[in-house]
Amino acid sequence: MSWLTEFVRPKIRALVGGNDVPDNLWQKCPSCEQMLFHRELEENLNVCHACGHHMRLSATQRLEQLFDDAAFKRVAVPAVTPDPLKFRDSRRYTDRLRDAQNKSGEREAIVVAHGTIGGQPVVVAAFDFGFMGGSMGQAVGAGLLAAADAAVEKEAALIAIPASGGARMQEGMLSLVQMPRSVIAVERVREAGLPYIVILTDPTTGGVSASFAMLGDIQIAEPGATIGFAGKRVIQDTVREELPEGFQTAEHLQEHGQVDMVVPRSELRKQLATILGLLRKTGIETQAPVPAIPPPQGKNERDGTNDGS
Repeated sequence: MSWLTEFVRPKIRALVGGNDVPDNLWQKCPSCEQMLFHRELEENLNVCHACGHHMRLSATQRLEQLFDDAAFKRVAVPAVTPDPLKFRDSRRYTDRLRDAQNKSGEREAIVVAHGTIGGQPVVVAAFDFGFMGGSMGQAVGAGLLAAADAAVEKEAALIAIPASGGARMQEGMLSLVQMPRSVIAVERVREAGLPYIVILTDPTTGGVSASFAMLGDIQIAEPGATIGFAGKRVIQDTVREELPEGFQTAEHLQEHGQVDMVVPRSELRKQLATILGLLRKTGIETQAPVPAIPPPQGKNERDGTNDGS
C-alpha cells in the first residue's frame, strides 16, 4: 500500500470536499462522438452543436419544447389490462413494464397533453422511445383514441409524434389490432374537420409507420430520422440489391414525396405555429356561405318555357 494512496489522497479530498465529478456532466454524440457538456446540450435542445445530430427526447421533453411557455395539461389515458397474455420470455412482461415505468417515470410509451402552440389550441400525442422502444400496445392505442377525442372536444388540431420500433410483441395480436384502431382515431379528427399533423422522429418504424404515422395532413420529419417499415438489412436481403445512400432517412423520404418537410428542432415550434395559423384561417374562410348559382336566363324554372325576355 502506498502512503500517497492511503494518507495523502484522503486528506486532499477532505480539504476540497471529497466530491467526485458526476458521470452525467458530459455526453458523447452517437454520430460524431464529440463530447458535449450537458448544459450546452440542453440549451441546444439535445442537438449536437458539432454535427447537428438530433438526439432522442423523452415525451415530456417533447411537450416542453413545443407548447407555448412549456405549459400544458395532460390528458388521461384509459387503463388497460397490463398483461393480457401472461407473456414470458427470458423475463415476465410485468417485470419489463415495471422496469420501464421506473426508468422513464411514465405509465406507458405515450403521453397525451393539450395546450397551445402559437396561440392555437392543440392536442399532442408524444411517444417515449425509452419506454420499451416506444412499442405500440393496447395502452398506446387507447392513448391515440383519447387524444383524438380530446382534439374533437376542444376543437383543436391533433399532433402525433411517433418514436417507435413498432408493435409490442408481448401483447401479440392485441398489439397488431392497434394499427386499425389508430387509423380510426385519425378518422375521428378528420370527420370533425380538424388538422392532423405528424412529426416523424427517430425512429419511426414497423406497425407505427404502417398506420397513423403516415396519414398526416402534413408530414414533418426531424433531420436524419430513420423512417420505414422493415429494417434495411431485411429489405436488402429480400431484394438482393444495394440500397441507395441515405435510404430510410427523413431527407430520402422528402426527396421521394413521402415527407412534406424536414425541419430542425430549433425551428419546429415556429414552423408549427405558422402551419396551424394557416390551417385554422383556411378553415374559417371555407365556412363562409357559398353564393347561390342563378338559373339560366331565358328559361322558366317551372315549365321550361321561354319567359318572353
